[in-house]
Amino acid sequence: MSASTTGAPTRADVTAARERALAGGDASRWPGKMAVRDRLRVLFDPGTFVEDGLLASVAADGLPADGVVTGVGRVDGRRVAVIAHDFTVKAGSWGERTCEKQIRILERADRDLLPVVYLVDSAGGRLTDQMGFFPGRRGASAIFHLQVRLSGRVPQICCLHGPSAAGGAYMPAFCDWVGMVEHNASMYLASPRVAEKVTGERTTLEEMGGAQMHASVSGCGDEVFGSDWETVSAARLLLSYLPDDYRSSPARAEPVPPERVLGEVVPPDPNQAYDVRDVIEGVVDAGTFFEIKARWAREIVVGLARLEGRVVGLVANQPDVRSGAIFVDSADKAARFVSMCDAYGIPLVFLQDVPGFMVGVDVERQGIIRHGAKLIAAMSSAEVPKFTVVLRKAYAAGYYAMCAPGFEPRATLALPTATIGPMAAEASVNAVYANKIAAIGDDGERAAYVAARTAEQEADVNLLRMGSDLVVDAVVAPGELRAELVARMNDADGWTRTTGRRHHLISPV
Repeated sequence: MSASTTGAPTRADVTAARERALAGGDASRWPGKMAVRDRLRVLFDPGTFVEDGLLASVAADGLPADGVVTGVGRVDGRRVAVIAHDFTVKAGSWGERTCEKQIRILERADRDLLPVVYLVDSAGGRLTDQMGFFPGRRGASAIFHLQVRLSGRVPQICCLHGPSAAGGAYMPAFCDWVGMVEHNASMYLASPRVAEKVTGERTTLEEMGGAQMHASVSGCGDEVFGSDWETVSAARLLLSYLPDDYRSSPARAEPVPPERVLGEVVPPDPNQAYDVRDVIEGVVDAGTFFEIKARWAREIVVGLARLEGRVVGLVANQPDVRSGAIFVDSADKAARFVSMCDAYGIPLVFLQDVPGFMVGVDVERQGIIRHGAKLIAAMSSAEVPKFTVVLRKAYAAGYYAMCAPGFEPRATLALPTATIGPMAAEASVNAVYANKIAAIGDDGERAAYVAARTAEQEADVNLLRMGSDLVVDAVVAPGELRAELVARMNDADGWTRTTGRRHHLISPV
C-alpha cells in the first residue's frame, strides 16, 4: 500500500516509498530487456546520476515514479540530461505527471543547454489519464515543442528499447540519432490492430514499425543493435563526437594513423565499382568512423570521424551501390546530416564520385527536384568549413549538390582519377552529335567519329585544364590526401559563425 498523504509521513513511510519507486515493476516479465535503472548505469559515469521526481504519484498504487525516470548525470565527465521510460510501469505509458516530469527536465536542458538522451520504451498515452497527458499546456504537445526548441542547440540522442507508439513516436523523430534494439524496438502511429480497424490492412508490428524496417526503409532509425546495452553504449560513443551545445566545439582526441594506406583504392575506370568506405578508412583516424543511417539510402555514406584528432563530418557518394547516383532518400539523408554538422560546428568533407541525380519517371514523381533542392539548400547554407574532394567522376547537378566550387568550399581537391563535367564524355557526344552519328552508315567510320568527338570532350574537361582554370585548387596523390586535408583544416581554425545569424534546428528527414 502507498503511504498516507493525509497525515505527516514518518521516516519509515518515506523510505518505503522511495524503495518502491526505485524498484519499479517486475522486469522479469520481459526477458531479454534491461531494467530502466540498469540502462542508466550503462549510460552514466558511476555515482553521477541525480534524479528528479522520484516520488511522482507516490499516492497511487502501481505507478512507481509515474513510469519515467528523469534527471542529470555525467557521461565521460559531461553533464547530460535523461528521460528514461520504465516499461515495467503501465508499459511506460504517459500520464499527467509523466508529461510534467519530462517537460521539467527538458526545460532545464533548455535553460542550462544540456545534451539530452532519451531511453524510450513507451506504449504511448495512458488513456485512463487522457485529460492529463493529452490536451493541456503541460501535456505531450509541450514535450515536442521543447524538443524542437532544443534541436540544433544541444545534441538529442534516442535509444529506442521498446515501443514508441502513437503521438509518442514523434519523440525519437525529433532526435539527432535513433538507435533501435532489434525485435524489441518499434515506432508506429497506430498499432496493427488499430490499422486493421481503420484501413482493413493486416500486418505485423515488425513489418509496420520494427527496427529493421525503420533503419532500412523509412529512414526513421539510424542503426539496429542486438541488445539494450549495445544501444546505450553507442549513444555514449556518439556523444563523444558532439559538443555540449551549439556554442562549443567537439572535444579533440589524440591523433591516430589511418587504418589503411590510401593507394590504388579508386579505380580509373569510371564504371568500376568500389567501396568508398575504403577511401574513408585511408583518410581518417583508425577506428573512428561512426557511420549514420548505414542501412538506408546506401548510395550515399554519411558519418562522423576524427581527422588528426579533430571531429569531421563526411558525405561520400558510394559507387558500390547504384553507382553512387543521388536518389530521393539519399538527398534527404545527406541534407539532414549536413544540417546537423552545421548546427554543431563540425567541418564537412565531401567525397565526390557521382554520376548525377537519378533520372526517370519514378524519381520525378517522387519529387527528386524538391528533395535535391533540400540537399543543395542545406549544403549551401552550412557555414562550417567545407572541403570538397573529387575522387573520380563529378557529373551534372550531382557535382553541385556535393559542394561544387560555386558553393564556396574552403578548397576543392582532386585525385588524379578525377573528371568534372556536365556528363560523361561519351554520353555528351551522343547527346550533341546524335543526328550526325545516326547519319553515318559505316560502322567503322561511325566508331571513329564517336571516338574523335569523345577525345575532344575529354580534352575540354581534362584535369590539368581544371587546375589551369582554377576549378580545382590542387591535384593530390591518394597517399597525400589526409595530410592535405589536415593542413587545410588547420588553416580554418579561426572560423566563426556569421554574427546575428539565427541558429537553425535540425529538420527531421
